[in-house]
Amino acid sequence: MVNTDIEIAQQAKMLPIDEVAGRLNVQEDQLELYGKYKAKLKDDFFHHSRNDKLGKLILVSAITPTPAGEGKTTTTVGLGDALNQLGKKTVIALREPSLGPVFGMKGGAAGGGYSQAVPMADINLHFTGDLHSIGAANNLLAALIDNHIYHGNEQKIDPKSITWKRCLDMNDRQLRNIVSGLQGNTNGVPREDGFDITVASEIMAILCLASDRADLKKRLKEIVIGFTYDKEEITAGDLKAEGALATILKDAFKPNLVQTLENNPAIIHGGPFANIAHGCNSVVATKTALKLGDYAVTEAGFGADLGAEKFVNIKCRQSGLRPSAGVLVATVRALKMHGGVKKEDLAKENLDAIEKGFANLKRHFNNMQQVYGISTVVSINQFPTDTERELALVQSLCEQEGIEAIRSTGWRDGGKGVVELANAVVNIAEVTEPAITFTYDDNDGLEDKIKAVVTKVYRGSGIQLSNKAKSKLREYEQLGYDHLPVCIAKTQYSFSDDVQLKGTPAEFTIQVRDVKLNSGSRFIVVLTGAILTMPGLPKRPAAENIDVDDKGVISGLF
Repeated sequence: MVNTDIEIAQQAKMLPIDEVAGRLNVQEDQLELYGKYKAKLKDDFFHHSRNDKLGKLILVSAITPTPAGEGKTTTTVGLGDALNQLGKKTVIALREPSLGPVFGMKGGAAGGGYSQAVPMADINLHFTGDLHSIGAANNLLAALIDNHIYHGNEQKIDPKSITWKRCLDMNDRQLRNIVSGLQGNTNGVPREDGFDITVASEIMAILCLASDRADLKKRLKEIVIGFTYDKEEITAGDLKAEGALATILKDAFKPNLVQTLENNPAIIHGGPFANIAHGCNSVVATKTALKLGDYAVTEAGFGADLGAEKFVNIKCRQSGLRPSAGVLVATVRALKMHGGVKKEDLAKENLDAIEKGFANLKRHFNNMQQVYGISTVVSINQFPTDTERELALVQSLCEQEGIEAIRSTGWRDGGKGVVELANAVVNIAEVTEPAITFTYDDNDGLEDKIKAVVTKVYRGSGIQLSNKAKSKLREYEQLGYDHLPVCIAKTQYSFSDDVQLKGTPAEFTIQVRDVKLNSGSRFIVVLTGAILTMPGLPKRPAAENIDVDDKGVISGLF
């Protein structure tokens, strides 16, 4: 009996990727094959494509996530398959998984059950090497900075001002704060240093937000890595680094084409986390999907307070993208947890907890519709432990609030389990003019932008800035960066910055301990609460359950 995601994926009957591409009128000479089932789209794809009309963009987000898992990617994949079943040529656009969660606790990012992108194991492991390229580019810049200081420091870089960290695509708390360059002059200049996880690297964000190679190189050149002793900015361009960085990213910049279990096209490219970064796949991937299909279905990481907010205020602001419809994924299990139920008790029917936890769904839905301006439908992603009374109650609560809510069974049934949701999405997208509403204006001050997200999206009472954060915000505004959007790094498990505050907390204050200028990706990172840009492994990491046999068959990978 097939029980796990990887067992289902291993039994998939995949088509050669050139056949999948052929269905989209992509010619073989526009592909770079990575084996039989993976490919990259060449740079000249847009020049050869005769279709200048873009499809309709569908954004999938979710309520506040829980350790029980909500299935946002599963819903995204299932919705893409369902739209194809309805005769709508549809391409899904997803983020690439990071090895950190794969071997940590969250899991992969290829969907699940019978709504998966495949080859699943390849996607969740090294895939086409994009994340390794991003890490290599990031660390080359770090090496160039320290090498410049070692060889006389012509630019007068103040080592204490360096903000550029090294990175690694793995959870490793031991590397958050280190001292590098020890044991003598031949090993460099000793200084405080540290590592971020690769998905939090500014180079990841730059790759995901750049519109083309010229824009990529321009953004790389603009990266501010620190300051001189006279408080002047030092950029990657000052170190003549942008050409080499762009060269390392030569192949990584090309979108990756794979397929779903139903042999429909899936573009997977770029992978910033939404709790510590901006949480969206690349602009190039999304626009490619829109170019190829009548519909493009994409997702934004974690809940609608994180991924969807950043999709609107960062990705849409920089790219001009506008969704035609939104999908908000919810589960009975998550609503019960937001209503106070412990994870080990989720299999027990609890209508009272659902009623209490429903407020979380309502707040996220209101954000999607009223704050972001995206016409949205709710997808109730069913789990085997859900009872009929629980599912009916969620739909009844939604109906009372004027919210359209549809059950989906994509994990169990693939696309056919999401057809009703697909019809609802079409009904919205076909009559709705693509539009969004930004949460703040470009001309607002940086502190006001942070407050706007906290009060309008999180529904908190305000912010508390550390002295360090206040000083840096003033400095960035004086340097002329006050027009940039903000990217708030916050726990995904609460509207607040306190992981313990479930449901719909109110009258809370967000603690801003630090801010960081990401001039190349063109946003200000705002670090709140206890959020970390280099995660650690849990007590029982998923790595303990993963193995490969003598024939190369992987087990334990979800």
